Amino acid sequence: MTDLATRVTPARASLPRRAAPALLGYAAVRALGLAVLAGWSAARGKNAYTLLTARWDSLWYARVAGSGYGYEVRLPNGDVHSDLAFFPLLPWLERLLHALTPLSYADAGFVVALLASLGAAWGIFAVTDHVYGSRAGVCAVLLWAVLPVGIVQSMAYSESLFTALAAWSLYAVLTGRWVSAGVLAALAGLTRPVGLAVVAAVWTAGIASFVRDRSTPGTRGAHRGEHAPPPAGVARVERVPAPDGAQETTHAPTVGTGARPTTHASFATHGAPARRRALGLLLAPLGAAGYVLWVGHRTGKGLLGYPDVQAGWRNGFDGGYAFARFVADKFTTIPTAFAGCAMIIGVALLIRLYVVGVRQRQPLALLVYTGVVLALALCASSYFGSKPRLLMPAFPVLLPPALALARLRTSRSVLVTAGLAVASAVYGAFWLNGSGPP
Repeated sequence: MTDLATRVTPARASLPRRAAPALLGYAAVRALGLAVLAGWSAARGKNAYTLLTARWDSLWYARVAGSGYGYEVRLPNGDVHSDLAFFPLLPWLERLLHALTPLSYADAGFVVALLASLGAAWGIFAVTDHVYGSRAGVCAVLLWAVLPVGIVQSMAYSESLFTALAAWSLYAVLTGRWVSAGVLAALAGLTRPVGLAVVAAVWTAGIASFVRDRSTPGTRGAHRGEHAPPPAGVARVERVPAPDGAQETTHAPTVGTGARPTTHASFATHGAPARRRALGLLLAPLGAAGYVLWVGHRTGKGLLGYPDVQAGWRNGFDGGYAFARFVADKFTTIPTAFAGCAMIIGVALLIRLYVVGVRQRQPLALLVYTGVVLALALCASSYFGSKPRLLMPAFPVLLPPALALARLRTSRSVLVTAGLAVASAVYGAFWLNGSGPP
């Protein structure tokens, strides 16, 4: 029989070529957003580059990069805003780039964000292409680019870096590269608290893989070249004719019926020896756990150290109670009631998209990752205006609309995407010149 690793090599080799349209489209959308931001800011007498690199959280990251941890702000109400709330990977990269180039820490953060956003776009394409084909992959990347708060992807923030690490870790899980998945999950855990979602995805998929191997005859020797069934919850669908009557060139999915996609295509997940899977699972939580333990040691409060730091920012996890009260308060006046309705509709849409993903049998790792990101973002007890930004890494919720967009004729999908890109660029410029992200 054909060796499993040999059969997946062509797909790996052609991934950069297949991703090129998605990356070019992503770069065009981001360039449009930056151009509109520059024009809008100039008209208001503001500096667009300052908005991207030297306000809000970007100042905290740059300060950590330049001076290390230890800075805090004590507010009149007694709250303490400590820089220990900010995970270290982005400041480390800013410090490294500053040491290697003439760039300031703020400039370095901007460069890291731009490069990481391209890496995130490529990772989103890789995941979507692996499951649903390249046409859906391009659409998923473009939808991520045109999110209303997509301008954050170009800011000296950690969202783009985290999304890149998360997407590539999930791709590593889907392709059976468990050690890579664990390393990337550990790095994601050093980037943002929501790195827990990546760890949960890797662990759930890994444990499911071990359980499957114990219950399925013939899988233990799969890494030596024997055939093995695809991983549970991981599937790549058959090719179907492309839109516009074109020759079949993509593997578009057959979805919407609730049926599980065809799973006879081969995957590398079973090709990994059990010890590599175990090593990947051991590596995955090291980043987040290491930083939380370090904060606990530094503050002298052990495992309660990092939650105490977050409490100083009035941030925590309350199951969504505070957010529900925040939305309910919007209905006290007619003008703010529209905002309350928009929030309810937005949350309902996210839940609906997640349910559609479950019905379409998205891979287990994607479902776990998305579920944890949504839960952590929606159930946080503070910074309600940040929720759209905090939800940005939950890119798998975009897969159902990406599939719908991929089914349209090319001319229609381009028109829809262009319209969304213009709207996103205008909103991003308006947003950053106004309240902006906290």
